[in-house]
Amino acid sequence: AASCIPTAMAPVQKKAPVKGKGPASKKKQGHKFVIDCTTAETDSVLETSQFEKFLKEKIKVDGKAGNLGETVAVSRDKSKIVVTAEGLFSKRYLKYLSKKFLKKQQMRDFLRIVSTNKSTYELKYYNIQENDDDAGDE
Repeated sequence: AASCIPTAMAPVQKKAPVKGKGPASKKKQGHKFVIDCTTAETDSVLETSQFEKFLKEKIKVDGKAGNLGETVAVSRDKSKIVVTAEGLFSKRYLKYLSKKFLKKQQMRDFLRIVSTNKSTYELKYYNIQENDDDAGDE
């Protein structure tokens, strides 16, 4: 049985490190999302400080609302709200909370939240064309 064990092993070649794996990427991947409230704030329709406060209270971390800790940070830059999260965080969840805030402020009928790129949402007005013909139909 002793003769079956090889005495010298073949040299093991080290593979090139795969991107995203190994000790180089120990830091958790961070997500940065921006909600642009410029149009709503310039018309004095929406107060971004209230929106920021709402997000800080309502964002759930580990199943608890308002439990941001160090994993999620909500900050305001003029009329933009920046949400920075470590680990998993859904952009869609921000849209859900934004809609909830607009509904609470009774602005849901006038403003909508639209994705402008991969990490940005923007509050825009609905495009409403008023026609005199069908104004009485509603």
